[in-house]
Amino acid sequence: MGLKYTRIKGTRDILPEEYSLWRKLLDRAYEILRAYGYNFIVTPTFERTELFIRSIGDTTDIVEKEMYTFTDRGGRSLTLRPEGTAPVVRAYLENHLIPPQKLAYFMNMFRAERPQKGRFREFWHLGVEFIGVRDPSADAEVVELAYRLVRELGVREIKLEINSIGTVEDRKKYREVLLDYLRARKDELCEDCRRRMERNPLRVLDCKVDGPRLQDAPLLTDYLSEASKSYFEEVLGYLERWGVPYEVNKRLVRGLDYYTETAFEIKSGALGAQDSVGGGGRYDGLVEELGGPPTPAVGFALGFDRVLIASGLKGEREPLDYFIAYLGDEAREKGFEILRALRERGKRADISHEKKSLKSQMKLADRLDARYALIIGEDELARGVLKVRDMETGEEKFLKPSELL
Repeated sequence: MGLKYTRIKGTRDILPEEYSLWRKLLDRAYEILRAYGYNFIVTPTFERTELFIRSIGDTTDIVEKEMYTFTDRGGRSLTLRPEGTAPVVRAYLENHLIPPQKLAYFMNMFRAERPQKGRFREFWHLGVEFIGVRDPSADAEVVELAYRLVRELGVREIKLEINSIGTVEDRKKYREVLLDYLRARKDELCEDCRRRMERNPLRVLDCKVDGPRLQDAPLLTDYLSEASKSYFEEVLGYLERWGVPYEVNKRLVRGLDYYTETAFEIKSGALGAQDSVGGGGRYDGLVEELGGPPTPAVGFALGFDRVLIASGLKGEREPLDYFIAYLGDEAREKGFEILRALRERGKRADISHEKKSLKSQMKLADRLDARYALIIGEDELARGVLKVRDMETGEEKFLKPSELL
């Protein structure tokens, strides 16, 4: 008979062994982000649906196909967050934060995507938003930070791709040229791209179906203003001076409407065809779009689940420092006393709450990967000592509790 209740398709359980790896990598990520001056923020799991339509774009796959949207009892349309930038910007505005702000987050996201390796319907993003500064050095620092994070978190076969998608004005000029190109090939496009083409032709270039087939499409970089070209060259100059390896991909566009100027993506050859680990870029119009004053900003998000896969690292159950085994009620009471003292000193320690044979208790100590077993019997009680067994070598010695603690 099968289980009555199982996890929902596209979700997963993070078991202790894997979670120990999560904590190890997150602790390192927190250290790095702290060094760069970032402070962490957490936003609500759901927001008003309009927030994501306005920010991400109503012609994107996320808004059209992938959002988990529901109507609450008050008749409001709400959506589980599919990405982190819009909620963080909303929080920045609503809480009257003063720029510049460096905000980081580690939050779960939700998208109704087709589950596959490294892609889940509930997934985790580690991201940053640098709000209030417009300078090529800020873009470069954010790119360098993303690269450093994936490198130090163990991602293998890293490739950093970067491009400039220009300003809104640059894209208006390019839009007409691209539209002419796409109209001549309309019959070759997928249904989604034919429908989106007139409203947002850049989405076609980001399409998983048609994008790879349009390699002869006009390049956006050929329509950048001199100011945008100069800005991008300065960004690349910083990366070169800071020793960050990159590859300019003139066909790189980001899948969200709010990006301007610098756009980048980090890939890993260890992931196969679906090789993206994360990405980001500049979004100077988003704060204003969401009701704030004109405010520059730049950021990125890393798919933490994909970072783990690309690292190839495996988690291990955290071992115990000590396991306390006992014989008899009096020894059991002494064991709990020592257990509490060990824990007060930050040691990872445990005991069998059930009264079992010494043999069974030692099997439990072995299963819990205890480094040492502290054995208390009648003889140890009478002498005021503990028998300390090294679980790796089997060597034993006697210590007074004061010598251990």
